[in-house]
Amino acid sequence: MTDTAAPADSAPASTLTQDGPAVRLFLVDGSAYLFRAYHALPPLTRKSDGLPVGAVQGFCNMLWKLLRDMQGDAPTHLAVIWDHSEKTFRNQLYDKYKAHRPPPPEDLIPQFPLVREATLAFGVPSDKDLMQLVGDGVSMFDPMKGLRIDREQVFEKFGVYPEKVVDVQALCGDSVDNVPGAPGIGIKTAAQLINEYGDLDTLLARAGEIKQPKRRETLIEFADQIRLSRALVQLDCDTPLPEPIDDLTVREPDKVVLADFLELMEFRSLARRVGDGNASAAPRTLDRPPGPAPSAPVASISYASAAARAAAAPVAEPAAIDHAAYVRIQDIETLNAWVAKATAKGIVAFDTETDALSSATAGLCGVSLAINPGEACYIPVGHCEKDGLALEAAADLVQIPLDEAIAALKPLLEDPAVLKIAQNAKYDIAVLARHGIDVAPIEDTMLISYVLEAGLHGHGMDELSELHLG
Repeated sequence: MTDTAAPADSAPASTLTQDGPAVRLFLVDGSAYLFRAYHALPPLTRKSDGLPVGAVQGFCNMLWKLLRDMQGDAPTHLAVIWDHSEKTFRNQLYDKYKAHRPPPPEDLIPQFPLVREATLAFGVPSDKDLMQLVGDGVSMFDPMKGLRIDREQVFEKFGVYPEKVVDVQALCGDSVDNVPGAPGIGIKTAAQLINEYGDLDTLLARAGEIKQPKRRETLIEFADQIRLSRALVQLDCDTPLPEPIDDLTVREPDKVVLADFLELMEFRSLARRVGDGNASAAPRTLDRPPGPAPSAPVASISYASAAARAAAAPVAEPAAIDHAAYVRIQDIETLNAWVAKATAKGIVAFDTETDALSSATAGLCGVSLAINPGEACYIPVGHCEKDGLALEAAADLVQIPLDEAIAALKPLLEDPAVLKIAQNAKYDIAVLARHGIDVAPIEDTMLISYVLEAGLHGHGMDELSELHLG
């Protein structure tokens, strides 16, 4: 984010300074958002055609949260920035630059053009270390930590102020981008050297004065590599803008376009939060002049029939659940049959019932399984008459012996081909681990809810059930 005066011919801004209207420009690292969303969230496909959209949904939630949270620190201009997909001048300087990176995952590739469409739908124009730019009128913001990064925060991370970050990076290199740096020199040593000698050129010119033999030899032997590394990490501040600054002005999004995009992606929960499915509650974003969609390796999205589809196929209400249809399992044959069904299904929700809040000491009273809406069972294994199933007859307390139930459930809960779903799974994993069951693979609805909708609401079972099931 930057604060400066606008060009003389720019559109009026909210605040005037002695140099003209103030410009408060926010630049969003779109590539970081996208890859963070992809690696943090479970796979998600669009129900209508199986198109992978998990990263797109995470990106949209993160972008929406940023737009909402920045209302008290509102920008006048905003843009999303993407990594260049082709070779740049850095590859000409060093052919190994980023060469070690594997190709993107196959299910992420078709989502690249979709996130660009998403930025346009939210009304944001879409066109990397950035701490070297921090200075007067320029700061960074980490939306995941809610942290604003100014000069002092840069010093805490690098041991130098922003104007010397490039020199430190040139020495310590960057394994992520395959920038070589100086072998054996990390951030702490690099900062110490730059602070002592003032800058990289002076350090290299006086490398023979360094007392530590290995450090001295490294700086002398790898001087050219260090200078190359500086060129690789130095940002090109003379790159021309792909669009005039006025096109980045913050204004309302096109509500119909945003609603159509969210409907087309089938992000109905996000559509409700944005504003009853029509983005009526959207915060100020950007008004982008009409133009062609960005080029992409897959066909561009058409919004034309989204509204018609929405009218023809409204969101279905959650189906009524017949609790009387739930099954209580009291014999090993029935349990084995349920285990077989869950294994064939390939996905099962489970929960443990215990007699204490601490997973380290809780006794296991029972386990519940669900394989479809309305198709679930409960397996009592540790109830007693006093604090048991609260049923009417002694026969109701008939239970499968604990060790037999564990033996039957263990193959299912450890089967790598069966996805397990749980709420606050850490507790259940710990309880079952004490009985020799290593539950995997697993997805936790509480964690998924938090990643997608962090501070929007609570993430306990009661609140999530009310929110998603009514």
